[in-house]
Amino acid sequence: MIVSPSAGGDPAGGDPAGGDPAGGDPAGGDPAGGDPAGGDPAGGDPAGGDPASGDRQVAGALVRASGSCASAGASVDTSGVLGGAVGPRDPYHGCVSPREAPMPDPKIVATLRPRLDPFYRAVESVLIGQRHLVDGLLIGLLTDGHVLLEGVPGLAKTLAVRTVARGLALKFQRIQFTPDLLPADVIGTQIYNPRTGEFTVKPGPVFANVVLADEINRAPAKVQSALLEAMAERQVTIGDSTLPLPRPFFVLATQNPIEQEGTYPLPEAQIDRFMLKVVIDYPSRADELAVLDRVGPLNADTAIAPVLAPEDLAELRSAVDAVYVDAKVKGYVVDLVRATRRPTDYGLDLAGLIQLGASTRAVIALHRAAKAHAFLAGRGYVVPEDVKAVAPDVLRHRIVISFEAEAEEVRADHLIRQVLDKLPVP
Repeated sequence: MIVSPSAGGDPAGGDPAGGDPAGGDPAGGDPAGGDPAGGDPAGGDPAGGDPASGDRQVAGALVRASGSCASAGASVDTSGVLGGAVGPRDPYHGCVSPREAPMPDPKIVATLRPRLDPFYRAVESVLIGQRHLVDGLLIGLLTDGHVLLEGVPGLAKTLAVRTVARGLALKFQRIQFTPDLLPADVIGTQIYNPRTGEFTVKPGPVFANVVLADEINRAPAKVQSALLEAMAERQVTIGDSTLPLPRPFFVLATQNPIEQEGTYPLPEAQIDRFMLKVVIDYPSRADELAVLDRVGPLNADTAIAPVLAPEDLAELRSAVDAVYVDAKVKGYVVDLVRATRRPTDYGLDLAGLIQLGASTRAVIALHRAAKAHAFLAGRGYVVPEDVKAVAPDVLRHRIVISFEAEAEEVRADHLIRQVLDKLPVP
């Protein structure tokens, strides 16, 4: 059972929100219970500044100084909490125990999450019936991940990306990928200046905050390799110059699953760089009627004014990074990905259907996406339902199905659903 850091529960069980002093209630205000809100030095209050406990309140997150790292003499770098820097207590850099993990202040989520409500209203005034698409784009933006959009033509994929970029006041560039596209058309080129006898760099359209790679699977391998460096390293190499890309930098790509003539399958290395693959389906009948009313007239305006600034996005990303993930939920994330590689070890009858399972990068992507999903839901902690909600978008493009599965018309989504249904939930 997962006990959230802000949900109510049984007072006898030491509920962190139930208010029972005997249970060590951090919200009840009892000094004997070690209340971190009551300010009692005897209780080891981090808000009260007890030097004996070593606990401290940094940017609204409680950082425990006790545990294996502190006892080993490791320095306590709290700059990574809501600050974007990576310290020794970052969950991806070792020396972390459950007691040392940053405990998020629910007030942070309660304060920052409502900032997205005007953004949702502005975007949904243009995009009707595509809430899953908007959520997917936001999850990518909040976790510094790229997103691949797949759907038949006419489902507002390009409009969605452009609208989200406008709502966040980010520089937007659209690149139409074609078979005759060259790397210089994407990243830029060198221009010779006869007066000075030198070459100067002319940046390409990839130098933007949000880059829409429209029909990305129509470009040849050379263009894909140039874009891969930008996606992976946030930089491009033009001649002998390596230039950093503006931050934030996101690639939002689209591809058509129906038409295959004149297309180039994306290499596995590039597909794995996309954090999410969001599949877009047709809207409902009611939504299509609303679309007619909204954009049916010839003079319909689909532009929106900026709602959030890039600085707001950076603050929201820091809040997402501070969302709490219990050790059992982390184990569930790892087991989900490992079950796609060795399904028989987890009691799954998928032998011969999966040729290649998800990579370790999928574990990190699933962990980050679950945190962003919890934040969008207004919670400062992750529950298994958050993991299950984002797992299809994180895993569907990372699982390579076998020829036998293709012959039986079994898709990656079907296999992911079997893993989610049969794997025990903590």
